[in-house]
Amino acid sequence: MRLNHPITQRELEVPDGTKLVSTTDEQGRITHCNAAFVSISGYDYAELLGQPHSIVRHPDMPAAAFKDMWATIGRGRPWSGVVKNRAKNGDHYWVLANVTPVVRNGRNVGYISVRQKPTRQQVAEADALYADMRDHREGQTHFRLHAGGIRRVGWRDWPNMVFRLSLTQRMAVALTLWMALALGIVTASGAPWLLAAVLLGGAAGLLAWFHRSITQPLERCTDLTARIAGCNLQGDIGYDTRHPIGQLIRNVRLVNLNMQAIVDDVRAEVDAMTGAASEIAAGSQDLAVRSEQQSANVERTASAMEQITSVVQQTAATARRVEETSEGARGRANEGGRSVHDLVSTMRAIDGASGRVADVIQVIEGIAFQTNLLSLNAAVEAARAGEHGKGFAVVASEVRALANRCADATKEIRGLINASTQEVAQGSHHVSAAAEVIGKIVHSVEDVSSLVQEITRAAHEQSGGVSEVNQAISEIEQTTQQNAALAQQTAAASECLQSRAGTLTRSVQIFR
Repeated sequence: MRLNHPITQRELEVPDGTKLVSTTDEQGRITHCNAAFVSISGYDYAELLGQPHSIVRHPDMPAAAFKDMWATIGRGRPWSGVVKNRAKNGDHYWVLANVTPVVRNGRNVGYISVRQKPTRQQVAEADALYADMRDHREGQTHFRLHAGGIRRVGWRDWPNMVFRLSLTQRMAVALTLWMALALGIVTASGAPWLLAAVLLGGAAGLLAWFHRSITQPLERCTDLTARIAGCNLQGDIGYDTRHPIGQLIRNVRLVNLNMQAIVDDVRAEVDAMTGAASEIAAGSQDLAVRSEQQSANVERTASAMEQITSVVQQTAATARRVEETSEGARGRANEGGRSVHDLVSTMRAIDGASGRVADVIQVIEGIAFQTNLLSLNAAVEAARAGEHGKGFAVVASEVRALANRCADATKEIRGLINASTQEVAQGSHHVSAAAEVIGKIVHSVEDVSSLVQEITRAAHEQSGGVSEVNQAISEIEQTTQQNAALAQQTAAASECLQSRAGTLTRSVQIFR
């Protein structure tokens, strides 16, 4: 037997009027239990589902009690008895359990158990019985269970056997004893009228017994079934399993009890479903309104994104034009740089040529100096020659004058060349500075061109990203519209569910 621990010995009372319902398969595994059963057991619904029903068995329950229950329901008969169950935290609760087999095609396919709160007297009697059964081994106790009822063991139970006879058996025994008594009286007295009196008295007694034992219980049973037929499930009727029709009354009572449990569960579930349907309907309506608002917002966002896309595309086009212009400027700057470089080279060549001209002038100056010396020598010689040298002296004088003019011209040319050389040097310096500036401009233009290329790439990527965002917004808009339609459908379905829940509530309200 499964032992469940811990045990706290704290009792939980089942609320008045509460029905604890569970169903199991033929192996005793839980297939369903109502909210009241889940609440008092302390387990979650998922923890109970599929578990053996012994999960709520209390260690104080003797194995013989469950042996009697399985033997009874295994024969297709209902079992009723007081049971002590254990909650998850170790507390316990007493229930009056009514277990009924579920029969399909002549075979037990499961069991339904409806439990209710027992009286304190029933709890005390069951507690004492189970304590006696635990303290004594089987065969040593004076009591045993049979179909949930208490029976004495051995010869002590013989007097009660007569009360467990069927109606037919009881009538047969009564008629036999009555006829034997009548024959004995007639034989002893020899008076026929006495036989008639005995027969008449026996018939009257039989009618009185039949009325008390059969007619009155049947009338109570009929009254109970009439209330059940009138959807009034609040009635109850006492019974004694030893009574001739006790099993019939017991079965009718179980029908009433099971219907009470089912109607109570249906009513509770319908109430919960009605509340849930109302919440779903309100939520769906709110969702539909919000979806419409979101759809409008998405439409406005899509319109704004289209404008942004247009601006980004214009920016990308402008960036491409700026890039083209920058490329042209960079090309022209490079051409200017090359021209300045050529100019610097030309200025340097002019500077070199000026140097060579200075050398030539120096040579000319030397020649003019030598010519002047020669003219002086010629003049001296002409003076020595006297009259014969006058013509030569004139020539020498002209040559000296020419040499002097040549020297003067050479000085002027040197001055001009020096001035030109200085100008060329200054121009070369300025051209070099201009070349350096143009080089910096070329580098700056290249940097600007690189930045413009990056801006162009970024604008292109931004244009692609904006296009993707625009497409995503279009998809969101489509999804939002679909969600709005689904929300409206859900709201309509919720209203329909709420209406049907109301119909079901009105259908169940007929039961009391």
